[in-house]
Amino acid sequence: MGDDDQRNTRRRPIRPCPVQQNSRLVDQPMNVVCCHRLFRALLCGWIAAITLMVGTAGAESPKNVLMICVDDLKPNIGCFGDPVAVTPNIDALAQRGVSFQSAYCNQAVCAPSRNSLMTGLRPQTIGVYDLSTHFRDAAPDVVTVGEHFQKFGYQVQGLGKIYHTGHGNHDDKQTWTVPSWRPKGSQYVHPDSLANRVKDSRGRLRGPATEAADVPDDTYSDGKIADEAVRRLQQSASNPGQPFFLAVGFLKPHLPFIAPQKYWDLYDPQSLPMPVFRQAPQGAPEYAPTKWGELRSYSDVPNEGPLPKAMPRNLIHGYYAATSYIDAQIGKVLDELNRLQLADQTVVVLWGDHGWHLGDHDMWCKHTNYEQAARIPVVVAAPQGAKGQATESLIETVDIYPTLAELAGIDAPDGLDGRSFAAVVRDPKQTTRPFITHVYPRSGRLGRAIRTPRYRLVQWAAIKGGDQGVDLELYDYQNDPLETKNVAEENPKVVQELLKYLGRQSAPKQAWKPQG
Repeated sequence: MGDDDQRNTRRRPIRPCPVQQNSRLVDQPMNVVCCHRLFRALLCGWIAAITLMVGTAGAESPKNVLMICVDDLKPNIGCFGDPVAVTPNIDALAQRGVSFQSAYCNQAVCAPSRNSLMTGLRPQTIGVYDLSTHFRDAAPDVVTVGEHFQKFGYQVQGLGKIYHTGHGNHDDKQTWTVPSWRPKGSQYVHPDSLANRVKDSRGRLRGPATEAADVPDDTYSDGKIADEAVRRLQQSASNPGQPFFLAVGFLKPHLPFIAPQKYWDLYDPQSLPMPVFRQAPQGAPEYAPTKWGELRSYSDVPNEGPLPKAMPRNLIHGYYAATSYIDAQIGKVLDELNRLQLADQTVVVLWGDHGWHLGDHDMWCKHTNYEQAARIPVVVAAPQGAKGQATESLIETVDIYPTLAELAGIDAPDGLDGRSFAAVVRDPKQTTRPFITHVYPRSGRLGRAIRTPRYRLVQWAAIKGGDQGVDLELYDYQNDPLETKNVAEENPKVVQELLKYLGRQSAPKQAWKPQG
């Protein structure tokens, strides 16, 4: 409030009432006249206060936010069209809101993707493409979504994996009202798994790529995260005047694929879908696919060459089991939100940080610009939003920050790369973007991708300049949904049109490096 506003609202002192010779009050004592004036002034003030209270009560109060982040979750989910997945709780959330069938991450690896979620900025805007660089080293003045909501009086808390911690990276204290919380303990519980751990190239103990133990849900970390989320919701319900922003980050289905035995038992391994196209796209640059080194770091996976014959099916089984395990934990949190009668006051968003290759293109893990790595599940259930609808409207991770702000009833800050899709949450027939963009670095090059409803173009060029030249990939999903062939040479007009879109964006920053 400025000085002029303060002066205008400052209460004026009550002065003695002058005697008006021509007034009917002239014959009344001065103290009676003043009392009359004082009474009228107090009465007017009381009426104004009541009017303000009524108006405030009628105004829409800020909405709480429950943001559920799931590590390595691809859209192998019932509400995204997977006929095999057992995901009743995510499916129920989609019935309460809108499922975004064409949502994409900004880079298919944990830290940059999560940076984009929390800052509303793309990796090429920040200049961080790796796991170990903290985004504040490259962009110290960034205002995260948590910081922004705190400015509007929100209690902002983070549980589990929200930022990527590890590889030398760490959490961001400024984002949270109170320190973030993560469970402790080994991710393996089976004696055989613990006995067969080996050190990887970084000296970390790695066990097998899968584990199925007959244990309760809260034996593993994600069960503990769900329990803590329930406790935090109960705390928030006891303070109804305090809006909350609760970010809950689940660790699975990230490797290793670990879940209690009962979730493995939900699936018949022989009925699980296996990859159809098992080779690199024809005409793709040889460096574009991933060599899936992440998977090869586990103790039962060979360091090179093909996987043992039975392993692909077991890995796919483990991915589905871990997804169902996380679905159950999400259900536990959402059930508590409903029990506490907070659902009608809370915007809920479910977000996977990136997809995952399950043997397609003979690839495993993420780390590419291809569809299976870049496409993610996003579900938004908002009190003022549509119910039980699916949309093909294109969105990307950076759009979530301004969308949550708009749905919560607060203004988003200027300077974000993201664009609010709150209009699509209200009316799924709306669109906000004609295309989305994402990136992935490889061999000194940055692959800048643009995805439209029909095409994906990837432009590979040296991050630091040089004479490596430019390689192009173009995939036509209308005619080739499995990305079997790079058709850039056959479609020069399409390539040029999409390159124009890329050219309108700011040049990507080089990867941040410490000075000296």
